[in-house]
Amino acid sequence: MIEQNKLIEPEKVTCEVCLKEIPISEASSVKATDYIMYYCGLECYDKWKKQQEESTEKLN
Repeated sequence: MIEQNKLIEPEKVTCEVCLKEIPISEASSVKATDYIMYYCGLECYDKWKKQQEESTEKLN
């Protein structure tokens, strides 16, 4: 009998900005107070950070 190796699909997370699903091993993450946000790359992280800064400026 031939034994078949089962392929295990990597755990995936969703990018906080573009909502693209990416393997957790390739995601960048930022730990917030109660949760972790994942980004598919620095471009999405920078976009999120800029949006946060703009919303903070509007509140002040």
